[in-house]
Amino acid sequence: MAENGNTNAKISCQNISKTFIQKGSQKVHVLEDISLDVKENEFVVILGPGQCGKSTLLRIMAGLETATTGSVVINGKEVDGPGQDRGLVFQSYMLFAWKTVMGNVEMGPKLRGVGKEERRKVAQHYIDMVGLQGFENKYPHQLSGGMKQRAGIARAYANQPQVMLLDEPFGQLDAQTRIYMEQETVRIWEQEKRTVIFVTNNIDEALFLGDRIICMEGKLPGRIREVYNVNLPRPRKFTDLEFLKLRHEITEASELTL
Repeated sequence: MAENGNTNAKISCQNISKTFIQKGSQKVHVLEDISLDVKENEFVVILGPGQCGKSTLLRIMAGLETATTGSVVINGKEVDGPGQDRGLVFQSYMLFAWKTVMGNVEMGPKLRGVGKEERRKVAQHYIDMVGLQGFENKYPHQLSGGMKQRAGIARAYANQPQVMLLDEPFGQLDAQTRIYMEQETVRIWEQEKRTVIFVTNNIDEALFLGDRIICMEGKLPGRIREVYNVNLPRPRKFTDLEFLKLRHEITEASELTL
């Protein structure tokens, strides 16, 4: 299932296919003919099980992988590599172990040549935004998993990207911390609007977060199976009747693949 291209879209993926070449010249088709448009400030969730190509699609949007065919256009410009316009948050925490929270968060502005006073101001704003005030001088080994991921989110926002790309960022967290981080993600998104693409294999997480859910098929090559508009008011509750109805619909439709 593909979407038509939209020249006004914030992100437009058109006919994306990806083939990896493994040992012995064996070809693995990971994605096939993915087309997807994302509006400005929309929160889109890509939902699917492991090994369905969803992370590869995100990496192509990030410019970390190159599509075999097709293109990704952000703000009218074709993606040909990583860029400051995209903030990345991965499942692994990806923090510099030898730098404090402040040192990690201010790294992007520092590399762009922003002066010390200004970059500290920017970094402090996002440290406060994610609830890490008081932990500026702590090192990653002194933080819990949830706090590390919050630091990673602050670091991504400190670059002031137009698009946030998150690849199963809460997959390593315990259930209680994961729910808290989902709530925080919505709060931060509502506070500082960005276009967000969020990859997950969790239906509840997708429903709690997304304006729209892109459901992938559960086998390679990855294709879009179905698209769901999530017209539920925020803040959402996992026990609301409409939430549960849509959860049941997605679960039933995904029975063979999720």
